[in-house]
Amino acid sequence: MSYSNIPAGKDAPNDIYVIIEIPANAAPIKYEIDKDSDALFVDRFMGTAMFYPANYGYVPNTLSLDGDPLDVLVVTPHPVEPGSVIRCRPVGKLNMEDDGGVDAKLVA
Repeated sequence: MSYSNIPAGKDAPNDIYVIIEIPANAAPIKYEIDKDSDALFVDRFMGTAMFYPANYGYVPNTLSLDGDPLDVLVVTPHPVEPGSVIRCRPVGKLNMEDDGGVDAKLVA
C-alpha cells in the first residue's frame, strides 16, 4: 500500500482520512511513516514516561504551516494500530507551538 495515494478524505475538510502513527496510551515510542519508502520507522524513544491521550497521525496529501502534513489526534474507544487509515470527522483544533513555530493539531 502506498500512503501517498491516499486522498485527504472523502469530503475534506469535513470528512478526512488519518494515517495513524502512534496508538493511544501506547509505550513512549515515537513512530513516523517515512514519506519516501512508506515504511513505519521508530523515530525515537521518549525520554519521559508520557503517553498520547489519543491516537496520533496525519492527514495524507496535506501541508501545514510547519511544512509537514496536518497532525491529528483521533479519539477512539480503543487504540488504533500504527499504519492504519481511519476515516474521521474533525471536531476541533489545538493551537500549539514548538521550537519550530506554529504546530496546530486537529482533533477528530
